[in-house]
Amino acid sequence: MEYQFQFTPFFEKQLRKFKQKDAVLFERLTKKLKEIVQDPEHYKPLKNVLAGCRAAHLDPFVIVFEVKGDTIIIHYVKHHDDAY
Repeated sequence: MEYQFQFTPFFEKQLRKFKQKDAVLFERLTKKLKEIVQDPEHYKPLKNVLAGCRAAHLDPFVIVFEVKGDTIIIHYVKHHDDAY
């Protein structure tokens, strides 16, 4: 199945900040997004309030996303301590 990305406004803002302030993290994030689109079901399903979402680790950060049909919705990137 071929997936497409949809970014929340919050994630788009984060992405712009990473691109401006931390080029290395931006590159790592871009690489991880390419991995997610290849096999989003591989990543850990979350529970409780975040049920229906999945988490991809990008040490020390976590990318929280949701798969709906052929669309991957990227919600946010947060430090692991604050993500859940």
